Amino acid sequence: MYINTMGLVLRETKYKESSKILTVLTAETGKLTVSARGAMRKNSKLAAATQLLVFSEMTLFHNRDRWTLTEARSFEQFTGLRYDIEKLALGSYIAELAEAVADEDSPNPDLLPLCLNTLYALSEDIKEIALIKPAFELRLMAITGYTPLVSHCEVCGNEEPETALLNLTGGTIRCEKCSAYEGVRLSSSSLQAVKYIISCDPKKLLSFNLKGEALRELSSVAEGYLLTQLDRKFRTLEFFKGIQ
Repeated sequence: MYINTMGLVLRETKYKESSKILTVLTAETGKLTVSARGAMRKNSKLAAATQLLVFSEMTLFHNRDRWTLTEARSFEQFTGLRYDIEKLALGSYIAELAEAVADEDSPNPDLLPLCLNTLYALSEDIKEIALIKPAFELRLMAITGYTPLVSHCEVCGNEEPETALLNLTGGTIRCEKCSAYEGVRLSSSSLQAVKYIISCDPKKLLSFNLKGEALRELSSVAEGYLLTQLDRKFRTLEFFKGIQ
């Protein structure tokens, strides 16, 4: 069986002398493991389309529970990432996160557009890295079933606390007056940013601004919440932090 699809390469692994095993995120069939035979040969027509963080048009052949790439044409290479080590490191982190939450042969219609829009914003300098990263992390949590409950204090119901504490394990907030547990601090500004990120129109995800301490709070909450909920480490995150 042959299918034509658009896919984002989340991982590339050398296989034998000249081939690759790819992890590809598609809209129609979710995450796929794909064999790209001869992709590493000199002058291979598959070379450009099978690189990490390239969005490509692909023809795939399915046989005996295996996918094989037969034809491919790169559609978007996000060239802005290729000449900036910090951007490339964050892009790699985005890919590793997407791979972690995606299911084999089970599509999440919101995941691929989120990855593509974020990589484009990163490549084209639409927003600063410090804002792109937490926005992606929180939105990823929201579309994969880990939405934090931040609409109001879970004790008194206050919807606009001046200061709130987010419980990273439970995903709920309490205002400072009601807090009986430790949590990550959110000022009014950073709390509003969290609410916006998890509920806004996907196309307007980065249509907000945050600076200074409020942005640092957002970054701390987004990363801490994601790592707590997914309960694992990411080597690309460690690399990204190491070069900053």
